[in-house]
Amino acid sequence: MSFVLIRPLPAVTAFLDALNNSLKSISSSAQLSKSQKVTLGVFIMGIVVTKAINWAAFERRSLGKFKTTRLCWMFYKAEIAWHKLLQASVRNILLSYGIKNGTLAADDTGKKRTKRTSKIDGAHKVKDKSTGGYFNGQELVFMVLVTEIATFPVGFRFYVPDPALSAWRKKDKSLRKQGVQNKERPARPEPDHVRYPTMQSLTLDMLQEFVDAFPEIAIRGVLADALYGTGDFMDKAAAITGGAQVISQLRSNQKVSNRGHSEAALKTYFARQKGVQAQLMIRGGKEEQVTIQAARLYVKAHGKRRFVIALKYEGEEDYRYLVASDMSWRHTDIVRLYTLRWLVEVFIQDWKAHCGWNRLSKQQGADGSQRGVILSLLCEHMLLLHPEQFVLLKNKQPGMPVGCLIERLNAEALLNTVKAVVESDDPDNELQALTLALEDTLPKRESSRHMAGRDLGRQEATDTLKAHAQKFELLDAA
Repeated sequence: MSFVLIRPLPAVTAFLDALNNSLKSISSSAQLSKSQKVTLGVFIMGIVVTKAINWAAFERRSLGKFKTTRLCWMFYKAEIAWHKLLQASVRNILLSYGIKNGTLAADDTGKKRTKRTSKIDGAHKVKDKSTGGYFNGQELVFMVLVTEIATFPVGFRFYVPDPALSAWRKKDKSLRKQGVQNKERPARPEPDHVRYPTMQSLTLDMLQEFVDAFPEIAIRGVLADALYGTGDFMDKAAAITGGAQVISQLRSNQKVSNRGHSEAALKTYFARQKGVQAQLMIRGGKEEQVTIQAARLYVKAHGKRRFVIALKYEGEEDYRYLVASDMSWRHTDIVRLYTLRWLVEVFIQDWKAHCGWNRLSKQQGADGSQRGVILSLLCEHMLLLHPEQFVLLKNKQPGMPVGCLIERLNAEALLNTVKAVVESDDPDNELQALTLALEDTLPKRESSRHMAGRDLGRQEATDTLKAHAQKFELLDAA
């Protein structure tokens, strides 16, 4: 078992010192006070050892040193420059590793909540990608920076759909099933993009924010899935990033044409010829056999010509269709770059499993949700700057997974607890104090499995009813 702050862990202390220096470089008024640094340290170590954002759990792991009420107050009321913390942490990583360029990748994910979430900000009906059904929850759009050294998150946004549009779609779908003609159905309401921006708009906003904050970082590419494969998004993303290669996907039924020929669906167009077998290097590692076709086609929905690539991995029957904004690249380079998009999904999996917010985060209101995610991402950044991880990555060696780093920090916290007792002036008293603190802070709950102290009822025959039972037995025998 490990504890939060018997002694502050060096990795966390060093991270917060560097974070504070980075904050001061952005704004002198944003620097952290001593108590704020201690509190952030408790938050981050609490996430490491509990894999949750739970004030009661943090109090138990600190052996009662940090009370739930105090932690909650600091989270909501302390004048920490929350809106600058993530930017300062990203700057710290860029400077620490000497990163000069990279590729930005975006993806969205959902967090399942209970059916009634009146105090959880932005909860709504979310499509479940794994089952095809729906659940009540929150949706986030993440953006990560993929570099030659490391991959780490640089921004996030909460997505909330326009309720008026959602209600219209539901009613329109019902009327369609009833056979109501289009002219008799209600018209589509004008979307409120100011209050309810789309996922594409949120991603463009994150792109602009990153470029403004880090103009010295050269963006080589922007990667996103088919949701972002619109002409508007690709053009704006390329403009914001100074002409970076923007790669997304098209649907198989989208119309394309070439050199004045008639329009055809992508699936039809690429079915006219046989693909070429090739070896594709996946994320700079292993090679896989693929079938590939490529052409610079006029995409009707985009109103311009794009580089379109049909790609099929070994064992797959259908092509997927990549689309790129810069047609001066080789198609093999485009495909290799797009394989990096998978890394944002890996980050999301790690973040959900180890960084607290996805497991238990009941913080209320918009501030509660925003700050909870910021804390979890700071934990992710701290792990990236862990001394062992830093040495490996700086020397271009494979880094350790998040789970492995978490285990190391837990072991270090436990050793520090033991060391604090052994090195004290009076180890016996310190051990006794630690024992008492453990007894006071460990939870005590009643088990519903064991029946001690409960009334189980009368479990024996009643004399006055024995004659009746014998009577019925005789009747049944007859």
